[in-house]
Amino acid sequence: MITPFVINTSEQIIDDLKSRIKNTRWPDEIIDSGWNYGANLSYMRELADYWLNIFDWRQVEKEINAYPNFIADIDGYKIHFLHIKGKGGNSIPLIITHGWPGSFLEIMKLIPLLTNDENVSFDLVIPGVIGFGFSGKVTEPGCNSAVVAGLWNKLMNKLGYERYGCQGGDIGSGISTWLALKHPESVIGLHLNYISGSYRPFLKDGELLTEEVKEFQKFAGNWSAKEGAYAYQHSTKPITLAYGLNDSPIGLCAWIIEKFNSWSDNKGNIENVFSKDELLANVTLYWITESIHSSIRIYNENSQYPLHFSEEDYVKVPVAFAKFPKELPTPPRSYIEKGFNIQRWTDMNAGGHFAAMEQPNLLANDIRDFFGGFMKPGL
Repeated sequence: MITPFVINTSEQIIDDLKSRIKNTRWPDEIIDSGWNYGANLSYMRELADYWLNIFDWRQVEKEINAYPNFIADIDGYKIHFLHIKGKGGNSIPLIITHGWPGSFLEIMKLIPLLTNDENVSFDLVIPGVIGFGFSGKVTEPGCNSAVVAGLWNKLMNKLGYERYGCQGGDIGSGISTWLALKHPESVIGLHLNYISGSYRPFLKDGELLTEEVKEFQKFAGNWSAKEGAYAYQHSTKPITLAYGLNDSPIGLCAWIIEKFNSWSDNKGNIENVFSKDELLANVTLYWITESIHSSIRIYNENSQYPLHFSEEDYVKVPVAFAKFPKELPTPPRSYIEKGFNIQRWTDMNAGGHFAAMEQPNLLANDIRDFFGGFMKPGL
C-alpha cells in the first residue's frame, strides 16, 4: 500500500526542543583547540543560538511538502519517500539513497537538476532508509543494507518501474550495490560516489594484493584509528550512545555536525559548504523523529553481513564512480574493478563525503552523463 504523506510536526515537539536547547549544560574545552578534540565549543554555541532563535523548521517542512511525499508499506516495513517525475518525454527511473549522518534531505538539491532537463531527465525516487527520518523503525534484528535493497526493488516495482537506475553514497552506496548485485535484471546502471568500507572482492587462493592496495589499506587503517571511533560504537553498542543523543539536542547536534565538518571539502570553515539552515534541518529531522538509535543500528547489522563478495559475486550492470577529493578512504580503481563493472570513472576537482549537498551540480552532471550516455531512456 502506498499513501500520500504530509509532514506536520506538533508544536509540542518544537517547543520541547527549544526548551532543551535553552537549558543545555555546556562542557569546558581546551583553549584554542578548534575542532581538534571534536565539535568546536564556540561553533556549537553559535549554532545553538541560531537553532533557538532563528532556524525555522516550518520552512523546512514547507520545502519538503512542496514535493510529492508518500509512505509505502512493504513486507511490514514503512518506507517514506519522495517521488518526483522528470519533465522529459521519456524520463529514466532513478532511486537515490542517502547515508549517515545524512538523510533524504541531502538529496534535495539534486531534484531540480535531474528532473528539469528535457533531454536527459529522471523520475526520482528518494527514500528514507529504514530507521531514518520518517521511515519506520524496526525492533527485530536483521535489517541490513541487503534487506533494504530488496525493499527498494519491491518499491520500484510497485511504482511501475521494472527497469531503473540506482545511485548512492555512504550507506546508500552499499544499499545500491546490493540492489545491483541481487537484482541485475531490474537495474540498468549503478552510479556511486562512495564504496562501502566493508567491501571485499573475491580473491583466488594465493592471489596477492598489489602494492597499491596495500598502501590503501595502510592509509585506511590510519584513518580509521583517528576518525573511525564513531563507527565502532555504532557497530557494537549503539543503544548506549543513543541514550544521551536521543535526550540532548546539542549532544545529537555535536555528534552529527562533527562529521559534516570533518568529512566535507570546506577548507577550514564548515559554512563554506553548508549553511546553518542546511545543517540544522538535518539534525532537527533526527531529533523530531527520534531516529538516532534506529539509524545507527544499521552499522551493527551491516557488520554482521558485510559486503564481502564470493566467487560468484560481481556487479555486472554498468557502473559509474564519481571520486570526490575529500571523500573518506576510497580503494584504488583496480581493486574496485575486481567486483564492479566500471564503465565510467570521474575524478572530481572539489567536494567531499556529502557530494549531493556540497557539489550538487558536479554530481548531477555526472549522473546525467552516465545514464544518458550508456542507457536509452525507458529501458
